[in-house]
Amino acid sequence: MVDVESDGPIPGDYSMVCFGAVIVDKDLNETFYGKLKPISDNYIPGALEVSGFTREETLHFNDPIEVMTAFAEWIKNKVPGNPIFISDNNGYDWMFICWYLHHFLNSNPFGYSSQNLGSFYKGIIKDTSKNFKHLRKTQHSHNPVDDAVGNAEAFLAIIKEHEIKISI
Repeated sequence: MVDVESDGPIPGDYSMVCFGAVIVDKDLNETFYGKLKPISDNYIPGALEVSGFTREETLHFNDPIEVMTAFAEWIKNKVPGNPIFISDNNGYDWMFICWYLHHFLNSNPFGYSSQNLGSFYKGIIKDTSKNFKHLRKTQHSHNPVDDAVGNAEAFLAIIKEHEIKISI
């Protein structure tokens, strides 16, 4: 489960500020957190504000190549087989993670696809007007690790409540 915070709507023109990930298992204690130095001079103050960081702070974050290399290694060491990317808003989160991995590492350990938690829930309960967010235990704070953990908690609750057959 992955969550991203950025300083604008698209990668390349804007920067991924930070992201968090958690291995979805019963414990949810294997996490990754990366803070990335901007790759562009462009940023939208309101978008950056959501992350809780100032532009000046982000200028001292880690080099994106180092962060993405560490993330790819973390995935390789923590996830047996083929990892599956899932997030609350995979259109947004996937766009940044996929772009950064391909741009800086020329590869993406997740392959070419992602899964959307909200769509999964809507399909399970057969109602496109409902959302899963009430199933989170960890408060959604825009700290990407907390948000990824909260989404993973909801995912596990959906699996348990609806007796979904899935290997975790």
